[in-house]
Amino acid sequence: MGKRDELIVKYADDLKNKCGMDPDMDLLTKVTIGCGPAIYNADASTVASSQDHELETVKNNFLIKKLGLSDGPELMDGINKTIETYGKSETNKYRAVVYYMLTKHFGKESVYG
Repeated sequence: MGKRDELIVKYADDLKNKCGMDPDMDLLTKVTIGCGPAIYNADASTVASSQDHELETVKNNFLIKKLGLSDGPELMDGINKTIETYGKSETNKYRAVVYYMLTKHFGKESVYG
């Protein structure tokens, strides 16, 4: 099993045990691949949810540029709901897991079709 496959298993475990979701493994794999080399970097692989500029980056670079959503208050609402689901006290919020949950939240699975 390669490093990426190990990470996908870890992300699926977080979705099941920390977020209470049964992950769509095909979508999770595609979202993880879409994160690129960031998943291998300790800092870039997680989302610092307590930092407003980090959440703005998620909104602008993922929700607007990648998923093609229009800017509006519902985007930050979706991010906040995702962070709440993951658990605010959870220190390691993996970017691929957050992106997966946002993709599901906004119904944009077709982007990875």
